[in-house]
Amino acid sequence: MKFSEMPYTRVDMPAVMEQGKAIIEKASHAESGEEQFALHQEFGKLMDHARTLVTIASIRRDGDVTNEFYEAEKNYYDEKMPELNAVENEYQKILFKTPYRAYMEEKIGPVAFKSMELAMKAFDEKLIPLMQEENALSTRYTKLLASAKIDWEGEELNLSLLNKYKRDQDRDIRKKAWDKYSAFFEENMEELDEIYDLMVKNRTKQAKALGFENYVDMGYCLMNRNSYTKEDIEKLRKQIKEVFVPFASEMHENRRKRLGIQSLRYYDDGVYFPQGDPAPVGTPEEIMAGGQKMYTEMSKETDAFFRMMTENELFDVLGRTNKSGGGYMTELADYGVPFIFANFNGTSGDVDVITHECGHAFQYYVSGSDPIPDHNRYLTMETAEIHSMSMEFFAEPWTELFFGERGDDYRKMHLEDAVAFIPYGTMVDEFQHIVYENPELTPMERREAWNRLEKEYRPHIDGTGCGFLEAGAYWHRQRHIFEMPFYYIDYVMAQLCAFQYKIKMEKDHSSAWESYLRLCKLSASDFYPNMLAQVGLKVPFEENCIAEIIGKLKEKMD
Repeated sequence: MKFSEMPYTRVDMPAVMEQGKAIIEKASHAESGEEQFALHQEFGKLMDHARTLVTIASIRRDGDVTNEFYEAEKNYYDEKMPELNAVENEYQKILFKTPYRAYMEEKIGPVAFKSMELAMKAFDEKLIPLMQEENALSTRYTKLLASAKIDWEGEELNLSLLNKYKRDQDRDIRKKAWDKYSAFFEENMEELDEIYDLMVKNRTKQAKALGFENYVDMGYCLMNRNSYTKEDIEKLRKQIKEVFVPFASEMHENRRKRLGIQSLRYYDDGVYFPQGDPAPVGTPEEIMAGGQKMYTEMSKETDAFFRMMTENELFDVLGRTNKSGGGYMTELADYGVPFIFANFNGTSGDVDVITHECGHAFQYYVSGSDPIPDHNRYLTMETAEIHSMSMEFFAEPWTELFFGERGDDYRKMHLEDAVAFIPYGTMVDEFQHIVYENPELTPMERREAWNRLEKEYRPHIDGTGCGFLEAGAYWHRQRHIFEMPFYYIDYVMAQLCAFQYKIKMEKDHSSAWESYLRLCKLSASDFYPNMLAQVGLKVPFEENCIAEIIGKLKEKMD
């Protein structure tokens, strides 16, 4: 079904919760493993239907944040979703202590049960008012960023549409764009600090109410970190500081020389070539047509996937003034299809949508034949991001479709940009650990902590003259920090796995693709380290893993 034809009516939450509780009552008295499993499937379908409607409303609201109808729906779900989560938590408690555990584990796998355990640790009905308040704060943050109206030569731009000027060939234009970008955040710094301060206090209250020392452990439960610990992540951060930051700094020095400038200023961030970074040569329609050709030739699976997406209007990628910023892939479970939301803005990021977000969507598509929906329900983010980031590298043979004669420049930029991301992504993670381990910090102390981390992780950047950066407020732009705590090191871990795929595909492309396809189909049928082992990848926090990756990348970059 085409997305525009998908019907929407507001979820009758009281009715859904009543149906859910009726299933819970039956599940608590199931008389066989078969009955337990049948009720599990029934409960899953009920929740999937409700969440599908919530997702449709969310997508349509993001498509136009001024739409009063879908804005009202968003506010309704901000209030009601915690209540639905309470019913789901109640069901998980019943399933978790089922006398038919062995049968159910055989049916839905041990990952589901471990994930339920973590979810139950991080929820109690007494948190509902705090969760509703947290949702309202997230909406306030999103609306504030979406409200940006930046005057550019008489044209009104939002933050996403300004990005192409921040990477313009002309250094003066870049500086002007960055300064306008910075001015928005400087003007709203006090409110953004206030929103985040309220979020930190709120989340800390939730954690304390559940008996956690602070929000860090609760955050790990909510992120479903079911097969590694914060100590593992600390080891990863240590390796990155010691080994990867010097490697990235060397890359940035080479970039400075290539650009022919004395020093890298804040408005040189993300710029790789003096003649300007490669940009898509076609219209948005031509980019989508290039995507069709690429996925047709890549494999029979990708061909069927992309045709299904376009035929069913499952892309909303054109930039619009009243559109919410950012990009994402989400699922419409009732229809068994993914949906991709983005903001094309005339930069290479437009092509990244066709690769990165399509990597997520492709995984959801190929794993859809799995008869056990739980294998997708409990997919963890550090695994999910491998699908997307690796697809970016698998797409590189078709780069000329999008960048013409500058295909090689794009490949070089793409690799260097991925290298540059690792320190930044790790810094975001350490910052959040500092914040939630020390919730009493003032907004200014948090910004001072960010500035200290900038010197450790990104010593190449000179932010002098940019009030936004000098104030230590660059993280105000990072939606994950506000809306999805601790969801960022996942990108780092996934990028390190994607580098492994890049190394593999240059030796044996066919074998690398088969490994990737297998990982997509595994979904969350096993734990993260086990799945990596099955497809021949190393876990990033293993000793020497990063050093080995750097050695291979240096050969490539040299």
